[in-house]
Amino acid sequence: MGNLLKVLTREIENYPHFFLDFENAQPTEGEREIWNQISAVLQDSESILADLQAYKGAGPEIRDAIQNPNDIQLQEKAWNAVCPLVVRLKRFYEFSIRLEKALQSLLESLTCPPYTPTQHLEREQALAKEFAEILHFTLRFDELKMRNPAIQNDFSYYRRTISRNRINNMHLDIENEVNNEMANRMSLFYAEATPMLKTLSNATMHFVSENKTLPIENTTDCLSTMTSVCKVMLETPEYRSRFTSEETLMFCMRVMVGVIILYDHVHPMGAFCKTSKIDMKGCIKVLKEQAPDSVEGLLNALSTGWQPGRLVVPAVLFDFPQFHSTSCMQFTTKHLNDESTSKQIRAMLQ
Repeated sequence: MGNLLKVLTREIENYPHFFLDFENAQPTEGEREIWNQISAVLQDSESILADLQAYKGAGPEIRDAIQNPNDIQLQEKAWNAVCPLVVRLKRFYEFSIRLEKALQSLLESLTCPPYTPTQHLEREQALAKEFAEILHFTLRFDELKMRNPAIQNDFSYYRRTISRNRINNMHLDIENEVNNEMANRMSLFYAEATPMLKTLSNATMHFVSENKTLPIENTTDCLSTMTSVCKVMLETPEYRSRFTSEETLMFCMRVMVGVIILYDHVHPMGAFCKTSKIDMKGCIKVLKEQAPDSVEGLLNALSTGWQPGRLVVPAVLFDFPQFHSTSCMQFTTKHLNDESTSKQIRAMLQ
């Protein structure tokens, strides 16, 4: 009987059950300072997404300039089209830096003693909601970025033009806005298939390495608890009925998948092994019970990464062979193909 109780207790600890009010959670006095800091960052998230969704690129202008290298007017037209886009890309990149700092502040609040991560998430629901909003934004941003090859093509053209002018000892005004150091950092950011997820992963790993007295389990337990809470709310009619909007259900699914992916990057053994504190089978089952159109991208993110669909601008037209469409097709998860991943989980994700 004693052993049975230990097993049951362990199961409860691994898969916490409580309702997290994503719609109405308000900060307590103890949460308010951090909550205000994070809210100041998140208030720009929707405009970032809208700006990214509206990003059309300078494909035709760049193509004409490359095909007619001696036509000065076409070169100027392409350059004038690319420069404001590069400034926009800089804004996205700078937002990722702000988001990285915001996440580290949240992790510090949600993992510090004397409370466990589960107690933090249940007691400090306004901070938990902001954590969820960061993850929700991350998946939406990366999905839009992966569907838009113009971003890398535009930036590659910008860097090639800058380099050519530097060789000719020419200085362009935009270099005051995006200098060589900034361009290098932006290039590394946009080379990632999922740059915002990479930013969050790096931020989390940096948080763990900088807080050596804090067990890594505090951080990974925070992630696994958030996953479990989202799963429970999705599969429990009593909890689902408390949401007033279908958008909240989609929010919950995106957050669950985002936390799984982040956990998979941060935990040494990943999210798919038998010792993982994430109920992967349960999470996949919950997703598959939803409308297929609403979860196809989320299931792809767990299995083979976001599917960017048909890339409408052939890379060969830009003479940038490094940006063929297959370069976007990268795994989002890290440990899915490990030997420790069960065949059943792999089969569920096929």
